[in-house]
Amino acid sequence: MASLWDDLEGLVDSPSSFSAKSGERGTITPKAGFNAAEDAEALKDAIEGLGTKEKILIDVLTQRSNAQRQLICEAYQEATGRTLLEDLKGDTDGDLQDVLVALITPPAAYDCHEVMRAMKGVGTEDSTLIEIFASRSNQQIKALRDVYLKETETQVTLTMRDELSGDFSKALLLLAEGQRDESTTVDVEKAKEDAKTLYDAGENKWGTDESKFIDILCQSSIPQLRQTLVEYKIISGKTLQQSIEGEMTGELEELLVAIVKCVKSVPAYFAECLHESMKGGGTDESTLNRIMVSRSEIDLMDIRAEFKKLYDYSLLSAIESDLSGDHGDCVKAICGGDD
Repeated sequence: MASLWDDLEGLVDSPSSFSAKSGERGTITPKAGFNAAEDAEALKDAIEGLGTKEKILIDVLTQRSNAQRQLICEAYQEATGRTLLEDLKGDTDGDLQDVLVALITPPAAYDCHEVMRAMKGVGTEDSTLIEIFASRSNQQIKALRDVYLKETETQVTLTMRDELSGDFSKALLLLAEGQRDESTTVDVEKAKEDAKTLYDAGENKWGTDESKFIDILCQSSIPQLRQTLVEYKIISGKTLQQSIEGEMTGELEELLVAIVKCVKSVPAYFAECLHESMKGGGTDESTLNRIMVSRSEIDLMDIRAEFKKLYDYSLLSAIESDLSGDHGDCVKAICGGDD
């Protein structure tokens, strides 16, 4: 397993999902000959008839892009006087409801609601916050922040500051500012310097200076960090990930490792998260639903390819053996095929 993350060959020049345009590597694309009114009518019949016809809900909502689903929501409300959201909540339940609601939610609002859910109640669901903030681009984070502000009239960073503490809080707040450097040029000298700084802050000293790791990993550009990972391995003989795992513990370690993995390969990171969500007894449905829906129009094709490379079986077959019923059918439809 480690071998994937240890191999930095060709890293600096490989494409990054942070700059992927929506639609290029997704499993869900806009439907040709789309008619929102017809789709709304089909959903209305499926919901109002005797017993909800889940198959129709799944077929329609997994075979349209998110932008098209927004138009269906408008047409549905015009036709029925009710929102599709209310009706889905009234007529479906459990994991199927969660994934259908996710599908009709605009991506930024969905990210925002997942962040809210992670911070609700006692304690926070740190792994959700880590996954979202480590993997999203500045634009995605800004969009999430805008929705949060609109819905709660407060800044997401203020809520986070109340909920989290210590170095983990510092690092996550930096990411949540959505201010990561976006320059695409790589300064090799600076990468060597940063690599040396990280080496001196960790492996090369007694105790660890976490702040240096946080500053560099949460603010440098993705191309710059890729070069830094390469330089770090030259200086230290270890990968930065190995050093972080050896030097740190807890949520901060989890977050910084997630950033390093995403810098290297967002699809491989998500393939690993999906595998984690399904391994052992029981399934972490909320993580599975979130990744499948939120990456379905971005890079789910690449995630599928990485999953197959890592585990020697396809993502679809993993979903088939893990989920059943309508929820399973819905997630399989999003997955979009076998590898």
